[in-house]
Parts: sequence; structure tokens; C-alpha cells
Amino acid sequence: MAEKDRTKQGSVLRQEGKVSDSVAAFVRKVGAVARPNAGQDGRLLFALDATMSRQPTWDLACSLQAEMFKAIPKDSALQVQLLYFRGLGECRASKWVIDAGALSKLMSGIDCRGGNTQIGRVFAHARTEHTKRRINAVVFVGDAIEENVDALAAKAGQLGLLGCPLFVFQEGRDSRVEAAFREFARLSKGAYARFDASAPQELAALLKAVAAFASGGRDLLKLQNSGQAKALLAQIGHG
Repeated sequence: MAEKDRTKQGSVLRQEGKVSDSVAAFVRKVGAVARPNAGQDGRLLFALDATMSRQPTWDLACSLQAEMFKAIPKDSALQVQLLYFRGLGECRASKWVIDAGALSKLMSGIDCRGGNTQIGRVFAHARTEHTKRRINAVVFVGDAIEENVDALAAKAGQLGLLGCPLFVFQEGRDSRVEAAFREFARLSKGAYARFDASAPQELAALLKAVAAFASGGRDLLKLQNSGQAKALLAQIGHG
């Protein structure tokens, strides 16, 4: 990575570190209610579009996502799986892990490659994993759709019926993509938000709020006073 890029990324991380004290306090509370039974651990599936269109902001995305994982204490009873797609039909998932550092390292090693979106495979994977053992939240970050929107909406609705909410983050401002992403979130009883690279603090707070929800549910999310958490809470469960 060039010196200029390292300096820019360091600046972003310093900005992200200024997230309000209320967010930091809430994340600590989430960690304080760890479940002793590993079978009851919260689970969060983190899915990423790693196609070439996301290359310009990929480093920023990885740094913020890595910080989200680091903000979850080791005793928070939250397991995370990373899923990404790119290139010609490549779609891979990591193991379910509690070690956030391992996932952060894995994410930093992923580079973007040209190819079409595979959102359908993300939803299908989420359903398969959820039927094996409950997934408390699915985060998807993307900027495009090159698949049949109605077919994707049907899969999102199925996740909603199973109690597996989608938290869909859109990078960019394509109105067609926004309409579809909002619908996926609504049908799954999840929430939609913009992946705004110009507002790293707000984005980090949103990602942390989702992680908190996955770890402790609506009750713990209600404890947070941030506007980002309240915005997500207002959407969750409204189909």
C-alpha cells in the first residue's frame, strides 16, 4: 500500500475512533451479557460484494468493517461468518468464528475482481445456514444488482418468514438499487442504510449497532441513544 494510502486509512481510523461515548458504552453493555451456553451464541453473517465496481472504496470498507468486529468484546457471545462474491462465479464463506481478528485479516487479503453480482447466492447461503442454526442478522454491503429483482425479493421474503433479518447497506446512489435494497430489508424484517464513505463515523456506528442487535436483540439495541441505532430500530420488524 502506498504511503499516501496508509496515511489516508490512518486518518479514517482516527475519525472512526471518535464515535460517541454512548455507542462505546452500549457495545460494552453488549459484551457484559454474554451467554454461557455456546449453543445460544448470537450469529452474524457478513456478506460483501467484492466485484470491481467497489474497488475505489474497498480499503475504507475493510477498515470500517474490521473496526466493527474489534468493537465487539471477546466475551460478547457473537459468532461471525464472512461471505463474499467476485469474479466469474466465485462465492466463498469462512468458518463461523468468534476471533474477530482472524476475520479482519481475511478481509484485508481480499481484492476486488470483475464479475456479476451474486446476491441470490448470498440469500440462499443465509437460508441454508439459518436452517442449521439460527442467524440473528445478515449484513450485506453492495452497490449494484445484475440479477432478477423479483426473484431476489422472494428469497428475502423467505428469510423474513424464517426470522432471519437482512441489514442491507448500499454504496453509491443508484435509485434502482436503493429501491430494491429497501425492499429486501422490508421483506426480511430488517433495515436499510447507506454505506456512505464520506461519513465514516456514522457508518461505523450503524455497523456496531447491527452487531449489537445480533448479539443481544432489540432489547439491547434500545439501550443505545445514537440516532443510527434508533433509525435501524424503527425499521426492524416492519414488513
